[in-house]
Amino acid sequence: MEADLVTRAGINYTTIPAAGVHGVGLKALPGNLARLMRGYGAARKVVQNFKPDVMFFTGGYVAGPVALAGRKIPTAIYVPDIEPGLALKLLARFADRIAVTVNESRHYFSHKDRVVVTGYPIRPSLSKWKLDEAYRVFGFSSELPTLLVTGGSLGALSINNALTDSLPKLLSEMQIVHLTGSKTWDRFKSVSGSLDEQYRTRYKAFPYLHEKMGAAFTIADLVVSRAGASSIGEYPHFGIPAILVPYPHAWRYQKINADYLSKQGAAITLADEDLSEQLVPMILNLIRDSGKRETMSRKMQSLAFQDAAGQIAAQLTELAELPGV
Repeated sequence: MEADLVTRAGINYTTIPAAGVHGVGLKALPGNLARLMRGYGAARKVVQNFKPDVMFFTGGYVAGPVALAGRKIPTAIYVPDIEPGLALKLLARFADRIAVTVNESRHYFSHKDRVVVTGYPIRPSLSKWKLDEAYRVFGFSSELPTLLVTGGSLGALSINNALTDSLPKLLSEMQIVHLTGSKTWDRFKSVSGSLDEQYRTRYKAFPYLHEKMGAAFTIADLVVSRAGASSIGEYPHFGIPAILVPYPHAWRYQKINADYLSKQGAAITLADEDLSEQLVPMILNLIRDSGKRETMSRKMQSLAFQDAAGQIAAQLTELAELPGV
């Protein structure tokens, strides 16, 4: 996924072999360790050829071999989720600067003097849309509330199923932008054709949105999604009330993200196992209660940071200009 996104942005991209070791079974562990060793060799070549002034990490097991290869180079990490992953926890011990999305992340680090709260960086292109222009992108009307449903670039099957099982009931009161994710697109791309003609114009499904994602955020009155790191950055930026469904088959990062927004009154956390029974009533209750959504929107927007990307870039520039670098 990263290769596709970086390539679309016109940035040079180099792959490095890597694999996880945390939570991996004994059968896979030797092979993963060997892959990490190959990754270290590949990373050394990249570092020697590129000669970076500063190194920047945002997590993932590929960070390990790269950080080891560049251990003498000033290093900054950025923690997108509230709780850092294992790789970032390890790197934080040696990092010169630790950027975090929210202040609540501070207590995960012992070197608090190195921690800087920057917020979550937002692509400038997301905010370029005017309201009427964004509605035209999807052929929607400003007279109806808009629900955005997304499971991220790969998709969330349980959310997709819960939504599509009740589309006629929902579409009688709203219009929906549904991002199914690339992995589940083939399963859901024909859903629109099965709807009554009166509802087809109110439902627009896509595997994923790139350049037009900002248009979806601009018109969304409510969003249903997983609770990845972007939910604590992008939703506050646009002030979108959210129903967050943390991914259940992973560590607790998404649950912590969702609970943070819910405690602020900006979102509602819904367990994945409760989707089939509670999602549709929850959506209808919020869509019908504009006052509740307006309150959630204000609280969500109050959590936004200005120019997070610029603040992170300033930290990197400062490290790159250290004496002897």
